[in-house]
Amino acid sequence: MAVHQAASGGNLAATNTDKMVWIPGGTYQMGADEFPDARPVHSVTVNGFWMDEHEVTNAEFARFVAATNYKTVAERPLNPSDYPGVPAEQLVPGSAVFTPPAQKVSLANPLQWWEYVKGASWQHPNGPKSTIKGHENEPVIHVSYDDAVAYATWAGKRLPTEAEWEFAAQGGKGNRTYYWGNDLKPAGKWIANIYQGDFPSQNTTEDGFVGAAPVKSFPANSYGLYDMDGNVWEWCQDLYRPDYYMKSPKNDPQGPADSYDPDEPGAVKRVQRGGSFLCSDQYCIRYKAGSRGKGEVSSGSNNLGFRCVRDK
Repeated sequence: MAVHQAASGGNLAATNTDKMVWIPGGTYQMGADEFPDARPVHSVTVNGFWMDEHEVTNAEFARFVAATNYKTVAERPLNPSDYPGVPAEQLVPGSAVFTPPAQKVSLANPLQWWEYVKGASWQHPNGPKSTIKGHENEPVIHVSYDDAVAYATWAGKRLPTEAEWEFAAQGGKGNRTYYWGNDLKPAGKWIANIYQGDFPSQNTTEDGFVGAAPVKSFPANSYGLYDMDGNVWEWCQDLYRPDYYMKSPKNDPQGPADSYDPDEPGAVKRVQRGGSFLCSDQYCIRYKAGSRGKGEVSSGSNNLGFRCVRDK
């Protein structure tokens, strides 16, 4: 339904390759031995494709919404039948916002730093009183998988497969510790927007940013792609299974036929890639090369966005 809603207002002007870079395709080693769901490292071949040079921004998403009147999942009324036993007055649209605790806490329970904020959405990233004014060049956030697909369809594009995403992130440089190389801070500089300090209570912001950074704030990779590490997680089209790499086809893999996450067996999840401004060696190390993220398809948060690709 969401895709039909968006496609009906198709953006013919957006079907060119402005602000996209050509990724030539080829064969590479995909995955990472460090992460159980990214094993085994295996050979994959992908065809060439165009990819957005940076994450979709608030300004770009706003043009889509203005053209289609699209409502993101975080903005839509909640269906009481989906939440049995929850009082109607509590069923208010919203999204997950990182809310750091005032003191050091155990890292065993993410609910100590994630809060469902009523009224939080892409236009109101921290709640109903917040705005994206002045943040137009930052990645759009609080977008679900369905929202990302709707935008991509309108723009004449699609979401990348995770095989395409990782190939592009490697930049033709091979499988290294980080997508930018093997040193965390080349020449003593932070070159990606990740978390510095004592997670989750004390962010030292050594890289200059508390939350998402404007696109192109850090150097591009050798293909001319920005923020393939950190900043915000990016949706991929693949369904998520932790065992997929054990049987993934060599040529242009599209992901498994179904989704399964042993942590939440009943949830349908898609792959996310690249990590975010909340990743660090202290907690979430999945900004490292080859690592995989996952997300329930109707959920968003303030560290989750996307970029698009298109074929020739």
